[in-house]
Amino acid sequence: MVQSEMRLSRPDQLVLAYARAMMCFTLFQPRPEHIVMVGLGGGSLVKFCHRYLPHSRITVLELRADVIALREQFAIPPDDERLRIVCADAARHMASLAGSADVLLVDGFDADGLPPALASARFYADCRRALRPGGVLVANMFSYDPHFPAMRRRLRMAFADRLCHFRGIAGNNRLLFAVKGGAPSPALSTLQRVAPYQGLGLAPLNRLLAHWVVWRLRRGGRH
Repeated sequence: MVQSEMRLSRPDQLVLAYARAMMCFTLFQPRPEHIVMVGLGGGSLVKFCHRYLPHSRITVLELRADVIALREQFAIPPDDERLRIVCADAARHMASLAGSADVLLVDGFDADGLPPALASARFYADCRRALRPGGVLVANMFSYDPHFPAMRRRLRMAFADRLCHFRGIAGNNRLLFAVKGGAPSPALSTLQRVAPYQGLGLAPLNRLLAHWVVWRLRRGGRH
């Protein structure tokens, strides 16, 4: 199983389809002030966001110190005023982030898949509290995981059914987008447009949408 991939010639390029698809959070939150990522891995998402979302502050929660120790080999930028990588158990640390994040990217896999602690009702409740009103959570899961229906149900309950996905956008990776309500917001309006059709309706169109999102961000970053 490949969990991360990098081109040496362009280390901040998003190679895997699921990583491009996760960037669709910008359809809900185009200019997030604070992005919190659960899981560092090879750093594909943090490198892309650090370069192409220059207005965003990024906090990465990574459980394993040996993964963080490889950051230079994967061309992950050093910590600065915009980037901080924290060695912490996200399941425990999330409660301390109440009301501080505009975007949460939950992509914390180990050798056995998604750890139960990162798919529990308590964790999703803490994620909801960590988000500001109109904030969006993107949860990466495997559609063939036998626990997938239960995980989706917990996430739906935590976010009061404010949940959607894009049909077939990343193969076996099922990305669930949840929006924190409380008041009308652009993110909620986007969710209401996406949910009935599961994105653009057809899987090929959704995959093209992910490519377009990444292209638009890269083009904006160059200018």
